[in-house]
Amino acid sequence: MTSGQNPTRPSILGGPTVILVHPQMGENIGACARAMLNCGLTELRLVKPRDGWPNEKAVASASGADIVLENVKVYETTAEAVGDLEVVFATTVRSRDMIQRFVTPRAAAEEMRAHHDAGHKVGVLFGPERTGLVNDDLTLAETLITVPLNPSFASLNLAQAVLLISYEWFQTGEIPPDRFLHTGATRPATKAELFNLFDHLESQLDRTGFFTSEEKRPSMVRTLRNALERMQMTEQEVRTFHGVIAALAGRRKNDP
Repeated sequence: MTSGQNPTRPSILGGPTVILVHPQMGENIGACARAMLNCGLTELRLVKPRDGWPNEKAVASASGADIVLENVKVYETTAEAVGDLEVVFATTVRSRDMIQRFVTPRAAAEEMRAHHDAGHKVGVLFGPERTGLVNDDLTLAETLITVPLNPSFASLNLAQAVLLISYEWFQTGEIPPDRFLHTGATRPATKAELFNLFDHLESQLDRTGFFTSEEKRPSMVRTLRNALERMQMTEQEVRTFHGVIAALAGRRKNDP
């Protein structure tokens, strides 16, 4: 196949942010950058890449996708990497044991397009090459993407997964969204705002002794976070929930 590069032709750029969590090899990062630019995506974030950043091997395997590599942002934690985003999808090959919403890449792309066209900041999480995303990373997303493949051999390498999601995004083109969240005078809450709400809620539940078993606490926390994530809360709703938690934690109106 030829290189497919023609700088005289117009570029179609813009779309969701791709976040690679703990990527292992520079070559894989470069291949992901190439797959992204094939489909017009240019914003790439890395969470604690194993071999550090920048990485010369990534440049070689990117095959000219310099616009992606030159603007890479690196983060220490996944929570920091998605903090300014308002809508986050996460990819996983397994259904896990958590209550979460699953969609196919095609359905996810349509939803991403609707959010993007409404001016929302959208991101997609991809896990490490060998293990995929851990449960605590998956709870940072309100929707999980799973690819319907051969049940006995559903393994994709990292660049393949990025290309598949990016391609589905690109194919949505200028199709008008058939659904969107009308937020009125407010806006969708950022992940950082949601994380702050989670911390507030969990600290008060700790204070009141809600978590009766330290062993079960992590799974209970994930259940609560997943439920709140599925609500697609606005910034105003987050502030209201903070007020509700504060009111419940304080003295009741009729208390002596």
